[in-house]
Amino acid sequence: MFRKSQKILFLLAVLYLFVLVAAAITAPLVAPYKPTEQYLTKRFHAPSVENVLGTDNYGRDILSRIIFGARSALIVGIVTVSIALALGSTIGLITGLGSRTLDNALMLLMDSLLSFPTILLAITVVSFLGYGLVQVMLALGIISSPVFARLIRAETLSIKSEGYIEAARALGTPPLKIVFKHIVPNLLGKVVVQCSLTFAQAVVIESSLSYLGVGTQPPAASWGLMLKDARNYLLQAPWMAIYPGLCLALTVLAFNIIGDSLAERLNPRLTGSS
Repeated sequence: MFRKSQKILFLLAVLYLFVLVAAAITAPLVAPYKPTEQYLTKRFHAPSVENVLGTDNYGRDILSRIIFGARSALIVGIVTVSIALALGSTIGLITGLGSRTLDNALMLLMDSLLSFPTILLAITVVSFLGYGLVQVMLALGIISSPVFARLIRAETLSIKSEGYIEAARALGTPPLKIVFKHIVPNLLGKVVVQCSLTFAQAVVIESSLSYLGVGTQPPAASWGLMLKDARNYLLQAPWMAIYPGLCLALTVLAFNIIGDSLAERLNPRLTGSS
């Protein structure tokens, strides 16, 4: 069972993500201003009743841009995880159940992708695909798939040697039925944990790419773009960096807390010893 302190952190992380998702979905309704609307007479206004989190160098409302930026972050995370899970699951199951030659060839490819620094590989892929949010999501999905492939392969190799799998084969159960009835359900726990961690990583990398100018393009709202705009005004308008940076940090922390909590919860050894 969860320790009390860990359960509190888990609930706080879930609550934060629930509020973030709700705000992103209802962004046009809850945002006080349009995220790209400029008020040049209100540049660098400090947080006030009119602009709760202040304004940036173009007079745009920081709160509105953070809310709409949450949309970009969540969409990138969802699409990245979906692509990585689809590719990684397919490759992991094929290598785990296929021949040794196919296993070696595909795992060599996955290891090759993992050998490159993630940010550098993402910049390289985006450079070929072009700049923009869609290209970033495709790049991150491809880059994240080797982690899922290795995880699912390792678990598949372990599961297929179990007695109940051998019994199902002896009874003449079709291979596809064995995969979807016996193997896939036993993979779900660790896959869910990895999805949570990959989501957090995708949010960070998307913000990094946007900060470097190869991700989300202006004037769209993105936490990475907001930090990029704030770098020249840290002393003049520190709120430009503080609030989007805080949102980014809390979002990543929330997903990591959930991932760690689920990992402990779904681990039978830890569950039995607590």
